[in-house]
Amino acid sequence: MIKIAHSPDADDAYMFYGIASGAVKLPAPYVEFLSDIETLNKLAIEELLDITAVSAHALAYICDRYYVMSVGASMGEGYGPVVVGREVDRPRHVAVPGRYTTAALLVRLAMPHVKTVEIPFDKIMDAVAAGVVDAGVLIHEGQITYSRRGLRKILDLGEWWLRETDLPTPLGLDVVRKALGRDFAAAVTKALADSIKYADSHREEALKYAQKFSRGLTLEETAKFVDMYVNAYTRDIGQRGKKALEELLARAKEAGLTPGCTPDYIDL
Repeated sequence: MIKIAHSPDADDAYMFYGIASGAVKLPAPYVEFLSDIETLNKLAIEELLDITAVSAHALAYICDRYYVMSVGASMGEGYGPVVVGREVDRPRHVAVPGRYTTAALLVRLAMPHVKTVEIPFDKIMDAVAAGVVDAGVLIHEGQITYSRRGLRKILDLGEWWLRETDLPTPLGLDVVRKALGRDFAAAVTKALADSIKYADSHREEALKYAQKFSRGLTLEETAKFVDMYVNAYTRDIGQRGKKALEELLARAKEAGLTPGCTPDYIDL
C-alpha cells in the first residue's frame, strides 16, 4: 500500500480530482494523507511518504531520494507568496509558514535584513493583525483575501523573483520516492497528468470539489486561485520551469541557506 499525500488546498484538490473521483487509477493501492505543506515537507525529509506534494525549497533536502514529477508543479508567472503588513514599510519580524516552505526561502533571499518567525500558515494574518509580528508572508488563499483584514501588500515575492530572474516563481512540486523505481514513478506521473486532464474536462465539477478545500472562498474566487496555480507549468513543467527551479536551488545554495541539489525529473 503506497502512501500518497497532498495539501488540503483548492489547487491540489483540483489536480487530484480525477484520482479522487475514481476516474483515474494509480498504479498501486494507496492510502491518502492530507496535511499542510510544512508537515508534508518534514515527512518527506524523513522519507515517510511515497508520493507527495512538497515545497520547492524542501527539494534541496530530499533531492537524492525523490524524483521530481514533470506535472503537478505550482509556479506563478510574476506572482507568488505575498508579504503583508499594517503600517510597517520595513519590517523587522516576518512570519513565515514553516522553515522548509518556499515562501520562507524567498523571504530570506529577498529580505535578508528581516528575522523570520515560524507560524502556521492559517494563523499568520491573525498574528499580523494583532501586531505580534510586523509582517507575514501569505500562501494559499490568503494571497487574494488579505485586504479583507485591513492588511496591505509590502512585497509580492513572485514579482520580486521575476524582476531578479525573468523566470516564473517555483513554489511547489510533486515527487515520488526513488526506492519505488523509475518505471513506477513514470506511471504515477502519467496518472497525475490524466487526473488534471480529467479535472480540466469536468471543470465545473472539479471546481466545486476544490471549493470544499478553499477555506471560505466563493466558487469564483476558488476558480481564480486554481487558475493561478494550476497552469501551464502544472501540466508540464517544461524547460523554463526546470530552469526556474534550478535557479532557485542554486541561489539558495550560494546564499548558504540549503544543500546543493540537482533535480532528477520524470518527464511524460
